[in-house]
Amino acid sequence: MNIQDIRISGSELFSRNDVVNNSSLKFPIRLILIKTSFLEKELKQNLSLKNVSVNRQILPFGLKIHIQTRTPIAYGERKFNDEKILGFIDKDGIFINIQHADDKNLSKLSIKVFGWKEKFKKILSKILNGLENYEFEIIKITFSPNGFLTVEEKDLKKIFLGFNPKLINYQLQIINNLKNEFKENNFYEKIDNIDLTDPNKPKIKVFKP
Repeated sequence: MNIQDIRISGSELFSRNDVVNNSSLKFPIRLILIKTSFLEKELKQNLSLKNVSVNRQILPFGLKIHIQTRTPIAYGERKFNDEKILGFIDKDGIFINIQHADDKNLSKLSIKVFGWKEKFKKILSKILNGLENYEFEIIKITFSPNGFLTVEEKDLKKIFLGFNPKLINYQLQIINNLKNEFKENNFYEKIDNIDLTDPNKPKIKVFKP
């Protein structure tokens, strides 16, 4: 088979050339020799896909590839070989390169993530999914080069969360409680930053008059 025997469904975002350039496929090749499960893994990883299925077909002859893209919910930035790479983040904390992102809802994104790395995706997912259950509004998430996590909330401003990902659920609860408490007391304008690295001992820094 050749490249024209590839048929893609599920997304108009990707072409046959995208499939070839992001996989180990070399043409011409016998259809029976294509390792479909390996190709699925390659495409899912290299194109930041949520899911992909690859099937050999005799009639019509060729390779059928069904693609399920990821939905961006935040802007993202990461570094690779000291080069800054811009993209997007989905609810699973996965980084999506700009050229692989579905641009339908990008204008609605209000969250920015800086310093993304593969090892941060789990804690990032907890934060992003947590926003659906809480009343606070995170607008910025930053991982320092050594992994120190800081978030910025619309009213509470900068919040230091630290290095321990096991604390994140508890920290999110504390943020939500503070949001509600300070809303009642109209305390937002006095806040400079909040330190929740030890969530049992929150430290609130206020502007000095």
